[in-house]
Amino acid sequence: MSVDQTAIKALLEEHRTFVPSPEFVAQANVSDPTVYDRAEADPEGFWADFAKELHWYKPWDAVLEWNPPHAKWFVGGKLNASYNCLERIINQGKGDKIALLFEGEPGDTRALTYNDLLKQTNKLANTLKSMGVQKGDRVCIYMPMIPELVISLLACARIGAPHSVVFGGFSAQSLVDRITDADAHYVITADGGYRRGKVVHLKEAVDEALKECPNVKATLVYERIGKPDICPVNMVEGRDHWWQTLMAQASDVCEPEPMDAEDVLYILYTSGSTGKPKGIVHTTGGYLVGAYATAKWTFDLKDSDIYWCTADIGWVTGHTYIVYGTMANGVTQVLYEGAPDWPERDRFWEIIEKYKVTIMYTAPTAIRAFMKWGDDLPAKHDLSSLRLLGTVGEPINPEAWMWYYEHIGGSRVPIVDTWWQTETGHLLITPLPGITATKPGSACRAFPGIGVDVIDEVGNSVPNGSAGYLILTRPWPGMLRTIHNDPDRYVRQYWSQYPGRYFTGDGAKKDKDGYLWLLGRVDDVMNVAGHRLSTMEIESALVDHPAVAEAAVIGKDDPLKGQAVAAFVILKQGHERSDGLISELKKHVGTKIGPIARPDDIIVTAELPKTRSGKIMRRLLRDVAEGRALGDTTTLADPAVVAALKQKYSDEG
Repeated sequence: MSVDQTAIKALLEEHRTFVPSPEFVAQANVSDPTVYDRAEADPEGFWADFAKELHWYKPWDAVLEWNPPHAKWFVGGKLNASYNCLERIINQGKGDKIALLFEGEPGDTRALTYNDLLKQTNKLANTLKSMGVQKGDRVCIYMPMIPELVISLLACARIGAPHSVVFGGFSAQSLVDRITDADAHYVITADGGYRRGKVVHLKEAVDEALKECPNVKATLVYERIGKPDICPVNMVEGRDHWWQTLMAQASDVCEPEPMDAEDVLYILYTSGSTGKPKGIVHTTGGYLVGAYATAKWTFDLKDSDIYWCTADIGWVTGHTYIVYGTMANGVTQVLYEGAPDWPERDRFWEIIEKYKVTIMYTAPTAIRAFMKWGDDLPAKHDLSSLRLLGTVGEPINPEAWMWYYEHIGGSRVPIVDTWWQTETGHLLITPLPGITATKPGSACRAFPGIGVDVIDEVGNSVPNGSAGYLILTRPWPGMLRTIHNDPDRYVRQYWSQYPGRYFTGDGAKKDKDGYLWLLGRVDDVMNVAGHRLSTMEIESALVDHPAVAEAAVIGKDDPLKGQAVAAFVILKQGHERSDGLISELKKHVGTKIGPIARPDDIIVTAELPKTRSGKIMRRLLRDVAEGRALGDTTTLADPAVVAALKQKYSDEG
């Protein structure tokens, strides 16, 4: 592992800064820069102050017990995550406040208050108990983005049954892998969901999966579609139960289970480099404190906000910043079921205008798609209600940042570019919008109380202006406790490279001001003729060209250079592939970075293979470029994209 300090130039020569307006600072939750120093002087006290804002049945005996690489937070304390997201908010006099503004893809809508959610959560908790679910039982949840998905998480948390959410677009085989590894005995699902005008047959996938999951005792099926002609449902007697039927019989009173701070709240599976999903284990106390604190400060949450995180709850972003972190802050949220381009490509802007959204949190991949679709689409809508924008999921290139700032934020709205992982539980690097002068493309600095550094190969901190590996220097509240069924992998993957420090697997650079710039996964660093090149750097250089909307770069095996640069690009509307343009793009990269970074191959494509969370699957691009059999494609949003790319690469490569 190494990162060539001389290879990272153009992306990081960013001198534009955007200072929060006096109006924003005046109302901000955090406007005193000394919070960083205070948190650094006493990190445990800093997190304990946030913990005191939550409800505990029993206070903790110690804030942190750290035996590297194992941590326990709020040791001995007892609380319940569901109570903190529901009763605690209702007891503040907000029971009739709207919690969820639901927008279904077909256009159906619902508004649920915190009182509504408490009633439904209690009924579902009692329903699960009637099915045999007990404290400690794992429950697999496989549902569309509807309010009942939120209710399912909260009901599991209420009775102490760790949930394992599987994204509603994953295959039956993905379900088998996750149900088996978690040893989940219960499944909550729906007959189906909507995606781009089509019905996704969820119960059908569950039926297929359960042929290989004999340990599953019962399923609960929510009727979302309710049209047997287009979404037939096979109910197995004694195993399958209709949600609506059992809920009608259930009491709406269910006392929450006091949980130890270190009791498991959920297991969430994330892709591993080997293709075998890793079950990331998050516990209750530390996770909830970290989720609550970071949501409150990063998004500057106010009682009047209409907040919208566009992620799916099947990913950690949805767990933390749709359910636990934001609901513990008592916000009103938009919950949208469908795709951003259905029925038209301005659906997101239509929703913002309709609900007067004040905070939007979305992915750079989505932003680049919006750029490609054209400036005229957001311009058709009134987006003046927005007061804060956020990005999540991957590093954002400066051009996309600026487009977001100008066309969505009206050149007036702060952007919080956040870095974190499924493993970290909550965001760790971010601007604080009332304090930070932001730079396009930089996540800026660690959240107060978080220990972050950039180091070289031997573990020494690099100076400002240098690149290296991003590590975390001390434990943080929401950190994963282990990998389910694989504790040795937990130690080996995250803590063995630099003992006592968490290895994120990401490259980063500190600029001259100490700002952090994320460079993507270090396994996305190529070795070209002995030079280490960041895929993100070359991608950013390509996107800097006025003809390019999006780019993905991989290193393919080369007998002479070790690896050669291969690029896949999506062109903006109005531009078409030509030999002249391909030559121009290669020259552009060479000019921006240096001749060594000049791509050998550039393939123009209409789409890139992405997971449903929007991340580009470079592993599959390498398979395409090197003519190998494709690896696991179950997490792809559209598997057909890869087949088309293989043909195109064969034709042009």
